[in-house]
Amino acid sequence: MTFSAADTLAAVTTHPVNPSPYKSAASNLMRTTILDGLHDLLLERTWSTVNMADVAKAAGISRQTLYKEFGTRKGLAQGYALRLTDSFVSAVDDAVYANEGDSLRTLYLAFTEFFQRSASDPLVMSMLTDDPPPDLLRLVTTESGILIEHAAFRLAQTFERSWLRASPQGADILGRAVVRLALSYVSMPPSNSADVAADMASLLTPFVETIQGTA
Repeated sequence: MTFSAADTLAAVTTHPVNPSPYKSAASNLMRTTILDGLHDLLLERTWSTVNMADVAKAAGISRQTLYKEFGTRKGLAQGYALRLTDSFVSAVDDAVYANEGDSLRTLYLAFTEFFQRSASDPLVMSMLTDDPPPDLLRLVTTESGILIEHAAFRLAQTFERSWLRASPQGADILGRAVVRLALSYVSMPPSNSADVAADMASLLTPFVETIQGTA
């Protein structure tokens, strides 16, 4: 199943398309507070032992407010995963703009940063137990469409607007490839992340050089 950009945005938030600046800022602050509370809980407990009441208490809000923001426990996990995905996209952005003209180094640093961030994240660590939660595994496998579309869309914009000057088609292909490769390692991290980052950078660099300047 594929998702359009509109589908992705609708899945990320249930709030109005054009909220007022105040409402938007308040909503963002609320979601950040909730996700920070979940993060702190997961530093001490696994995902399977955390319920919505625990998260509401950690965030200092009511359960009604929590359900209004995320709807369900699955929605909460998805919201957390989307924020983690955004941090990966930001790392790729930083690598792109800091290494103009060097596709290989850009990709290597991007994947290296991803491995470092995912390895230390408590939600990801909840997947790496002897009995990983099925709902989290689905989030990065069979139900990963929203994460892929969200991240690929943002990455494609970077690849079009940066020094790469890729065409929309080339940027979209590269964005999806980077995200899918990264996600494939979430539930089974590499034993040597530096080597794998180098391998993936070598694999994708020829394509990056092919689409560079095609806009």
